[in-house]
Amino acid sequence: MSKVSTHMTMSLDGYIATADDAVDELFDWYMAGDNVVETANPDIGMRVDDVSATFLTELTGSVGALICGRHLFDVANGWGGTHPVGAPVVVVTHRPPDDAETAWPTTTFVHDVASAVERAKEIAGDRDVTIASPTIIQQALDLGLVDEVCVSLVPVLFGGGKSYFGALADGHVLLDDPDVVVGRRATHLRYRVAK
Repeated sequence: MSKVSTHMTMSLDGYIATADDAVDELFDWYMAGDNVVETANPDIGMRVDDVSATFLTELTGSVGALICGRHLFDVANGWGGTHPVGAPVVVVTHRPPDDAETAWPTTTFVHDVASAVERAKEIAGDRDVTIASPTIIQQALDLGLVDEVCVSLVPVLFGGGKSYFGALADGHVLLDDPDVVVGRRATHLRYRVAK
């Protein structure tokens, strides 16, 4: 059975980007080792340490669909049509691009988070769904649609910017104890959402 997980790289003080979308030192861990991790996008390569390579392979190898918001999609320029995990992308937006069908044939645009999760599950089939935008993650947590929260925690303090998590509709979400993988320049945490 497929699961819905989240994943973001986060500073120790909780940020996934600066206010102007720079990731600065957050992604240093993607090039902090000797193991080449192949991606579906030839323009995006990674060289990580042994344990981070295993973590990434496990995390991305089962992804059948990825959900993001329009802001991340635009900042990444739709990953040039191929997200690094190689899965189709579902974008939550109230304003799909006019040329969506021709410019982004492997991308589906939907209007709300519940529809995005439903559509991503249809696309993924037996494979997993990953959500990779903080506001979409927050809404999916509020709706009880997330099975696992993943964080690649990096040793940097941003002091401000765009946070991974914010206020939750019901005040809190209980998580199980984490699986912890300590890599070079990142500690990878995977928490199952208690249901």
